[in-house]
Amino acid sequence: MKIGPYQLASNVMLAPMAGITDQPFRQLCCSLGAGLAVSEMLSANPKVWKTEKSKRRLLHSAEAGIRSVQIAGSDPEEMAYAAQVNVEHGAQIIDINMGCPAKKVNKKLAGSALLKEPSQVEAIVKAVVNAVDIPVTLKIRTGWCENTRNGVEIAKIAEGNGIQSLAVHGRTRCDFYKGDAEYDTIKAIKKAITIPVVANGDISSVETAEHVLSYTGADAIMIGRAAQGRPWIFREMNHFLETGTHMSAPSMEEIRSILIGHVKELHKFYGDFMGVRFARKHVSWYMQAHDQDKAFRSIFNALESTNEQLDALNLYFDKLT
Repeated sequence: MKIGPYQLASNVMLAPMAGITDQPFRQLCCSLGAGLAVSEMLSANPKVWKTEKSKRRLLHSAEAGIRSVQIAGSDPEEMAYAAQVNVEHGAQIIDINMGCPAKKVNKKLAGSALLKEPSQVEAIVKAVVNAVDIPVTLKIRTGWCENTRNGVEIAKIAEGNGIQSLAVHGRTRCDFYKGDAEYDTIKAIKKAITIPVVANGDISSVETAEHVLSYTGADAIMIGRAAQGRPWIFREMNHFLETGTHMSAPSMEEIRSILIGHVKELHKFYGDFMGVRFARKHVSWYMQAHDQDKAFRSIFNALESTNEQLDALNLYFDKLT
């Protein structure tokens, strides 16, 4: 799959997730087979860019892989300006968020709330596409609610106004993350437009990956929550899609290496205080399969220094081998 001039290394992508798909995680997923890793959502409101969180999200130049940066907002001029600023900071693709279901985003008529306003969707897409000379992509849900599932209409607006790839999460905004994702709307969208379509939602196994690609006709798939604590899922899916066979699961020694390497990068990226806190949630995801009584995680979450965290992880894996 290509997005503008960019040829993706694979058609399995990492979905943007606020507070999760930071630079360390994106780089790790790319090294393990993700064809594209989209950044965390960055608000288009310049007033919030001076916070430490936003400053980190504006760092793109040291990225591995194609630098796709997601922006969110409701004002076309603000969105256009945000796109330009991110290009200046090294973005190679701008992704527009119209899929986030969070109330604090939707009450500002941003994220998936925009699906209720097709004319505003068109205004934003036009403004952003015209503001930059790099590819612009869009991420949506299938609609606001079951009775207003207008994904096909939004997709046609996107294609007609210069969007170069469309990612679709197979739920409405009102579904949040409840129930099962549905792929019929994604299939209908793929039939209705000619730009690449990326299917997203509940793709957590290699078999589901193959089924969704086959059923919808989508050009690629996007993995979100299934990659948390399991970044090697990308190479597993790539292998299965190419060969039809299951790849061997990573050894405990490799999991140890990936996890400890990830934690060190979090410490480096966020600094000692915040790095320790971000490491806690990622370690919790990695450990779900191994620490079923949560004994290790309860100890780990009480640790306050980077050295304590690394020592605890090494000790844990030493006992397993």
